[in-house]
Amino acid sequence: MRTVEWHNGQVRMIDQREIPWKLVTVDLPDYQAVAEAISNMTVRGAPAIGASAAFGMALAARNSSATDLAGLLADLEQAAQVLKASRPTAVNLAWAVDRLMDIARSGEFSNPDDLREALLKIAQQIADEDVAINKRMGQHGAALIKDGDTILHHCNTGALAAVDWGTALGVIRAAHEQGKQIHVLLDETRPRLQGARLSAWELEQYGISYDILPDTAAGYYMQKGEISIAMVGADRIAANGDVANKIGTYQIAVLAKENNIPFYTVAPTSTVDLSLASGTDIPIEQRDPGEVRAPYGNAIVPDHYKARNPAFDVTPNRYVAGIVTENGIARPPFEDSLRRAVAGESL
Repeated sequence: MRTVEWHNGQVRMIDQREIPWKLVTVDLPDYQAVAEAISNMTVRGAPAIGASAAFGMALAARNSSATDLAGLLADLEQAAQVLKASRPTAVNLAWAVDRLMDIARSGEFSNPDDLREALLKIAQQIADEDVAINKRMGQHGAALIKDGDTILHHCNTGALAAVDWGTALGVIRAAHEQGKQIHVLLDETRPRLQGARLSAWELEQYGISYDILPDTAAGYYMQKGEISIAMVGADRIAANGDVANKIGTYQIAVLAKENNIPFYTVAPTSTVDLSLASGTDIPIEQRDPGEVRAPYGNAIVPDHYKARNPAFDVTPNRYVAGIVTENGIARPPFEDSLRRAVAGESL
């Protein structure tokens, strides 16, 4: 089952808010519903968000009542703004929307129905490409994992975070399928617990050995020498190799450096934003503080207690041993290696 797909003229996606208790899907009839699903984290994970936004644009084209190209383009411009605003940090979202808008603005189509058909075709292509790209990253990254390794993982980067297969967890899955005996330590990843809820659920499906850790325990196990390598995903990577990822990633990278543990990011080149010189330029989404006070509606403190809830942090490139892409492993200096990876060169 794919995390997100086109189904009977609607966007069908797994509702990740229900996992691990239930595996259910929702069908979304318009781009506004897709934007809301991205915002409320029915779907999450940079590659999955990108594919969802692409299908959302296809929905916008399909549902538009415009009978000429100018009217359809105006409707698509509005949909693009709404979808891009749904989550600002994950660059795959804007990348996918812009890819479809480039087609819409190209002037290649003589009537709106041809454009509608082309946009759906490109959205489907983005989804299919994501699966193939993730499997290529899995093979490149699995070479970093040795038989007997214990891997520290943060958040969720498996099939649920992509259309299928996944990024960092996809690497772990590939190593497992190669027959390597591995164990995974999963940060619970507060406040939405993507590691405890989603990553553990996925590893259960694959039969991969794991333990869930409190977010504050990673340093303890690093200091004890029980962690061989750390692997995470990314929501945006700047041209210099600074990595924006789920909040808590930065402290893992710093601790890994202190304990001489290699720290790797796994992400497709669509997550690399060469227009940003460094991570200081990456916008950081600030989510509802209520998620901290009452995760999934379960209050742990009174409503009037003050809280902050940044969704992401930025790990400076000096803590990153390498960035696994579909074109190989980018290593320092990242300005050169990431540029070549984005250009499609093999690393």
